[in-house]
Amino acid sequence: MQDSLWQAVLGEIELTISRAHYVTWFKNTRLLRRQDDVITIGVQNVFVKQQMEKRFNQLIVDILAKNGVSPIRIEYKTDSGISQHKKLDEPVILKNPEKKPSIQTTPKSNTSTLTHSYRQGLNAKYTFDSFIVGSGNELAYAACQAIAQNPGSKYNPLFVYGGVGIGKTHLIQAVGNAVLTNKPGSHVVYVSIEQFVQEFIDAVRFKKNTDFQGYYRNADVLIVDDMQFIAGRDKTQEEFFHTFNALHQANKQIIISSDKPPKDIPTLEERLRSRFAWGMSIDMQIPDFETRCAIVQTKASEHATTLTPPVVEFLANLIQTNIRELEGALNQLLAFCEMRGLEPDVNIATSLLGSAKSRPKHLSAKQIIERTAKHFQVPLEDILGPKRDKDIVVPRQVAMYMLRSELHLSFPKIARELGRKDHTTAIHSVEKIQKESGFDPNLKAAIIEIKERLYA
Repeated sequence: MQDSLWQAVLGEIELTISRAHYVTWFKNTRLLRRQDDVITIGVQNVFVKQQMEKRFNQLIVDILAKNGVSPIRIEYKTDSGISQHKKLDEPVILKNPEKKPSIQTTPKSNTSTLTHSYRQGLNAKYTFDSFIVGSGNELAYAACQAIAQNPGSKYNPLFVYGGVGIGKTHLIQAVGNAVLTNKPGSHVVYVSIEQFVQEFIDAVRFKKNTDFQGYYRNADVLIVDDMQFIAGRDKTQEEFFHTFNALHQANKQIIISSDKPPKDIPTLEERLRSRFAWGMSIDMQIPDFETRCAIVQTKASEHATTLTPPVVEFLANLIQTNIRELEGALNQLLAFCEMRGLEPDVNIATSLLGSAKSRPKHLSAKQIIERTAKHFQVPLEDILGPKRDKDIVVPRQVAMYMLRSELHLSFPKIARELGRKDHTTAIHSVEKIQKESGFDPNLKAAIIEIKERLYA
């Protein structure tokens, strides 16, 4: 019961904070004890304990409350049962896929080895067998399987892009785990671009450029997640450019994921943009209804639980664009029922998670307009103003479409929210975006991403 509760909490925390922070602070934690309104959480070391108390305590309290637990106090204790990791100056490379991956490292000094604390390694649970294939991801799945059989020979680089929480990280890490199974001893490196940036900064700071370059440029397979965050980082782009060239020239496999295609990553250097297009770029779509049902059933079976079809379908309809959010909702439902000795049913799920129809109600027109402006990198005052430039008109039309589809506002109300006097402009905009999103994949992806950010 304790394990189920903490897994539910971790599932929601992973959706709330960045992946790097989740891996660094929460990955190696566990619920040690729940007694007399006091919850004790086991952490790896004193440094993590301090960060939990200062930065994350209120977040944990809030999420515990959502799961029906309201402790008077939370204690954090160093736990010898949590595996200790390698020293900071040792690369974290998964050599044996049967072993649990090393996520962090134990600091030994505040010197040049700090960069290695950001390496998280592959997650052994991300495999091809546990990946649910559907119409939206079958091409990416096939390409990744082909790469795993013979890295560096085709689809190099592979660039996979798509919205938040649709399985990109799972799929690209599955390649790394498969390579290690097929060719034990291979140097497989998985890193988020955020971690790559931090390591590069520390390498420059502590004069460890040679170690940094050697680690990445000697990889047999380099897997880079969240490439969109390299935007605006000129020195990091230059370093990655040279790393890319060294690996590609040596016929080493490069796999990259991003939430948008290379051409849409702002301030990405043209030389990197062209190299990303050398191999194969694949757009992963949101999972369809059948795929979401299969995901729910598979995740439930991992908890030794069988859900009735109505509950499966309820969850699949409730959350349609984000697999991580879908899994978090499932974990919350299972933990709630287990703690109370109940069998999950639609009534419980509805009361706990709400209904799909109620989800947009917490949004405001202002939030939708601001999020749309931010996505298209257009000043808010321009969207609300009189300008008729194409790069402003399209975001304005998308904002009108979103106000109609998400909040069901009347056309006169939509026109007023966007500073227009004539509501026929709103009618035209909504119809135009609705029609064009059916055949324009970039427009469709933009709408999906705006929704994901709004409901994240």
